[in-house]
Amino acid sequence: MPSAQTQTITKKLAELPLGRFVSEFLSYLTVEGGLSDNTIQGYGRDLRDFLEFCKISKVSELKSVTPALIQKYMVTLARSNRAEASVKRALVAIRMFLRFGRLNGLVEDDFTTILEGPKLWQRLPIVCSKKQVLDLLEAPSRKEKFYLRDRAMLELLYATGVRASELTGLKVSDLNLDIGYLRCIGKGMRERVVPLGKIAAAATLDYLRDLRPKLMKPFSGDFLLLSRTGRPMGRIEIWRLIKRYAARAGMAKNLTVHTLRHCFATHLLAGGADLRSVQEMLGHVDISTTQIYTHVDQERLRAIHRKFHPRP
Repeated sequence: MPSAQTQTITKKLAELPLGRFVSEFLSYLTVEGGLSDNTIQGYGRDLRDFLEFCKISKVSELKSVTPALIQKYMVTLARSNRAEASVKRALVAIRMFLRFGRLNGLVEDDFTTILEGPKLWQRLPIVCSKKQVLDLLEAPSRKEKFYLRDRAMLELLYATGVRASELTGLKVSDLNLDIGYLRCIGKGMRERVVPLGKIAAAATLDYLRDLRPKLMKPFSGDFLLLSRTGRPMGRIEIWRLIKRYAARAGMAKNLTVHTLRHCFATHLLAGGADLRSVQEMLGHVDISTTQIYTHVDQERLRAIHRKFHPRP
């Protein structure tokens, strides 16, 4: 028996074109699908919103629903600041509904298999200018007790693009400051080697020589970044420090540790680095994940357009 909330959604669907078919679909899920009432309510809300979009688009027949219409709707959801998970769930609901329509002879073509998840509609990452990053790197004050550690932390994040979780797990033995590289363990326990610039290497050496020995305790182990108690620094602690220094540098409040990873990738590409090399340094398995950074550097895109378009 559908709950009162599900019945309310069904009544609202009746007011929309195609609403009767969605109501039949929800009944099918209730009787034969074995899905929970919360899941059915979620699908009902997602499909109700989609039918509102269909109404605005003057689509009143199920056979008139096309991949182009669905794609347009997904873009609309993404631009309305919907969470990516919410957009994906809406797409799943639409795909299931269209499969139901085909099984019942309401839809002739099965194009649901070509509807991919909204990877292309994810928001572009926040990236700071080179000057903004420089201001952030210079935010720690030499008068502060943990200046050397925090300076090394910021320099390492920007120089290598490592994730916060990778930085917390970094050990002294993972560094080779003479040659200039570090070794880190990323997602899926995949190991990679990332070059380390001279400035970041020098800042890390200063910390290792002049501050880390003072922070060390018997339980510190070989971890690189230590807290005031001698324990390895955690992600929350690093996140708080980044927020503090971002505020000091007058940067956006939504800046995070991951923002420096975005800056690392975007600034490399802007400087002429090839996409495959950046992919390797970031530790991305799929190059499509790295390609998003090619859409971020607007000046680079303008330069390409001016150079190659017949009417610049």
